[in-house]
Amino acid sequence: MMPINLRRPYVAGQFYPDDALELKSMIAAWLAPEVSKKNCLGCILPHAGYAYSGKVAADTVAQIEIKDSLVLFGPNHTGQGKDFSLMAQGTWQTPLGNIEIDRQLAELFLAKSKYLQKDCRAHAQEHSLEVQLPILQYFRQDFKIVPIIFSSVDLFELKQVAEELAAVVIAHDLKSSIMFIASSDLTHYEPQSSAEFKDALAIRAILDLDEQKLHQAVEESQISMCGFAPIAVLIMTAKLLGAKQGELIKYQTSGQTSGDRSSVVGYAGITIC
Repeated sequence: MMPINLRRPYVAGQFYPDDALELKSMIAAWLAPEVSKKNCLGCILPHAGYAYSGKVAADTVAQIEIKDSLVLFGPNHTGQGKDFSLMAQGTWQTPLGNIEIDRQLAELFLAKSKYLQKDCRAHAQEHSLEVQLPILQYFRQDFKIVPIIFSSVDLFELKQVAEELAAVVIAHDLKSSIMFIASSDLTHYEPQSSAEFKDALAIRAILDLDEQKLHQAVEESQISMCGFAPIAVLIMTAKLLGAKQGELIKYQTSGQTSGDRSSVVGYAGITIC
């Protein structure tokens, strides 16, 4: 029987292989033989085509103990849906199998928040969360997700959402079973040297867990990162739950894959613990 509210893959065969064996083989080829894992509150992963950013994401996820429920934060590239869009029930399909939405956790967030709203439209054709899932599934099959897409970049509103999310985690003693994942690429379509300079500013602010510093860097240096909102909410939520530091796992640009360094996109994998 077909699951109700089945979210089918939208960019399989484009951003990543739609064949399970090919997909697993691609991910396996990126990984070091042995990597120690750590318990983290969250991480930041890129969301471009796997040829460009997949290794950054895989190397980062390889170092994390994937928890039971993953709260996914992504930017809205399509303009569809609510400003704070949470898909509260259903199943997400990937070439590596189906992933259930953690309906109970989603309802707890919705009950606490004055910003989050039930919405499927923002998720239907949005790639920023979808591309994370096969890499996560490569390392663990039985997690659940709560997908959230942000259109607003208002720092006050984002802070309120972070406080609401953290309050639910604390009130229900969920810290050990939840982690937060923010999806973002960094500088878009600038020369390699410019992208590296701007991305270093953003990464420094993230490692310092300083959302104000990140906001300032984005505004003053005109950093064209698409996921400021997801990253800001991750930083603020994680700090409320006791996070102390960020660690850069890997950084690269599309130029290192394409060979064209005249117009690149930057990608970073960062853990927050």
